[in-house]
Amino acid sequence: MPLLITNGRIITATDDYQASILCEGETVSRIDKHIDPKSVPLNTRVIDAAGKYIFPGFIDPHVHIYLPFMGTYAKDTWETAGRAALVGGTTTLIEMICPGKTDEPIAAFDTWLSKASGIAPCDFTFHMGVTRFDPAAESQLREIVRRGITSFKVFLAYKGALGVDDRELFHTLRLAKELGVVVTAHCENETLVDELQKQLLAQGKTGPQFHEPSRPPRVEAEGVHHLMTFAELTGAHVYVVHTSCREAVAEARCAISRGVKASVEVVLPHLVLDRKYTEINGFEGAKYVMSPPLRPADQLDAMWGHLASGEVSTVATDHAPFDFETQKVMGKDAFTKIPNGIPSVEDRVNLLYTHGVCTGRISLNQFVAAASTNAARIFGLKSKGTVAVGADADLVVYDPAYRGRISAKTHQMATDYSAFEGWEIKGRPSLVTLRGAVVAENGKFIGAMGAGRLVPRTTLA
Repeated sequence: MPLLITNGRIITATDDYQASILCEGETVSRIDKHIDPKSVPLNTRVIDAAGKYIFPGFIDPHVHIYLPFMGTYAKDTWETAGRAALVGGTTTLIEMICPGKTDEPIAAFDTWLSKASGIAPCDFTFHMGVTRFDPAAESQLREIVRRGITSFKVFLAYKGALGVDDRELFHTLRLAKELGVVVTAHCENETLVDELQKQLLAQGKTGPQFHEPSRPPRVEAEGVHHLMTFAELTGAHVYVVHTSCREAVAEARCAISRGVKASVEVVLPHLVLDRKYTEINGFEGAKYVMSPPLRPADQLDAMWGHLASGEVSTVATDHAPFDFETQKVMGKDAFTKIPNGIPSVEDRVNLLYTHGVCTGRISLNQFVAAASTNAARIFGLKSKGTVAVGADADLVVYDPAYRGRISAKTHQMATDYSAFEGWEIKGRPSLVTLRGAVVAENGKFIGAMGAGRLVPRTTLA
């Protein structure tokens, strides 16, 4: 069914204007200051967006949905996470494929793809995890790129598990340069983390509040420095995921100033949650354990500043959902055993708007750039991330007058808790479309399971 949205204020990464939008098929077919409803096909649904914004569908470039990790599995499925994303205004997710070191890359790719294909209600693509590099892995990685996955993921953390050594890092980056793909990287020095963890546990410091001291800012900054050296020497384009502190951003900024091709991501928790949440009495702080960890409050202000300046390009979530009662509790006796992650795919857009736009920290255009357009540009999603004739009709009609509160009782995610329980949001999507089809309306999912597609992507020029 064609869709006409009238009287809305269209906001892109660069523009801000009043207009009407006609969506036909799966794309935006017309944008004009005024489109007469009598001039469109008879079966067109007409939406009056007076007093509301029209944003491009938002893109979360860093999520985990199917995730075997630390002896358990992430709680969400593509049904629950996809539904949550759409209700929250996110129409495309980029999931991290995280194979074990002995897993074959193609088999891992097929497994992750099978969890989404025919099931996901939103569009999707992947970053292909590289946990080992040998001739067999290289051949399979080349094939995965031929299938349209134009980004890799490496871990400079998780010693003995997902982490790559320096030889593997070098060859992964060299292959990425050859193929024109981006390498996303979790940057922490794995040896320092391992030794600091052992030291703290030996001192009887086992609670969730000791997770951050085991991975302090210098450990993260050293990981970024290490990655940038390898990127400089190979010419690869790198993307630092979930950057949490000014020290890490400084290392990336220094490298970029000398010509390294690098982009920086922050995730929503590192903008709105600080270390005190892990210090809640008892074991409640485990709800807030993620890596890199939540930082002191002054680091949040620094990260907002980096976002506003453009030094940070994207806001993602690192959505990694684990139940508190049955999964986080695995680390009751040692913080090193708490499954890492904060569920937030549903809340990213509303909290970024509430704590960024409404407070004046970022503009509406910066909001759209960081939550949608920049991810589309960096990761080759050419039909996404903007409102333009010919682009996918992924649109968010956003009501800035809405007021509500977040609660695990009402969220779409599968977890038994919300890290933002009771928090106020100032604004939410009143209508969300995926390629022209209405998939969410006024906080309710009304789309179809399986409607999501693997999104075509381009390689770097």
